[in-house]
Amino acid sequence: MPLLSWILLFCLLGGVLSVLAAVVFLLLNEALRSRLLPHAVSFAIGALLGAALLGLLPHALEGVEGTDFHAITGAVLLGLFGFFLLEKLVLWRHCHHEHCEVHTPEDDNHHHPAAGTLILVGDGLHNFIDGVLIGAAFLTDIHLGVVTSLAVAAHEIPQEVGDFAVLLHSGFSTGRAFLFNLLSSLATVVGGVLAYYGLKDLEPALPYVLAVAASSFIYVAVADLIPGLHKRVEFSATLKQLLLIGAGVALIYATHSTLHT
Repeated sequence: MPLLSWILLFCLLGGVLSVLAAVVFLLLNEALRSRLLPHAVSFAIGALLGAALLGLLPHALEGVEGTDFHAITGAVLLGLFGFFLLEKLVLWRHCHHEHCEVHTPEDDNHHHPAAGTLILVGDGLHNFIDGVLIGAAFLTDIHLGVVTSLAVAAHEIPQEVGDFAVLLHSGFSTGRAFLFNLLSSLATVVGGVLAYYGLKDLEPALPYVLAVAASSFIYVAVADLIPGLHKRVEFSATLKQLLLIGAGVALIYATHSTLHT
């Protein structure tokens, strides 16, 4: 199958399936939803860290010429600073629940259309960046592209659940919220296509793109998702979190190992 077809397929799968999963999740009763969402977040953390540290970074280091590994680790460091600034500007937000610093309205009894618009803009940009990262991974290695796509899908589902809930609270009907979320997810395809045509002739830059991709996964896992797990401090909850994080890492490792054999 042509490389562009791989990129288009997995960009579509990652974007569309995450929106559909979010809709199905929101259709569950509230009690079941509250029990399942923290588990999905824990699993997403493992998938993100596994993809970053077992997939993206090793390939980035292999792709750099000579022994100048400091350039790659420097790109990771700059990436972490960059995503911190983007989040500060509310251009990148991975809230995995409806009530957070950005999503919480001042008065829950009133609709806030601006919040819904802000979510769509931020989500569109985030999906575009995800598409670029998926495209860059596929340009490096098809197996790496598959692993990166799995990690993107894993952390997209909790985020889409939160974003969908905010759109409904902002006054969007269920149909409009689904349609706009679906259109926003197509930005992943745009990012993937642009990466294919813009990066394939810039092979020396690919290791640095992969390094930035790794930094984005690490940032989302460590800065956005892990703090939410610390709200549950009892031993049983911590053990479940560790097991699910491990399961996320194991899935990425098993997928990567299987694809390379």
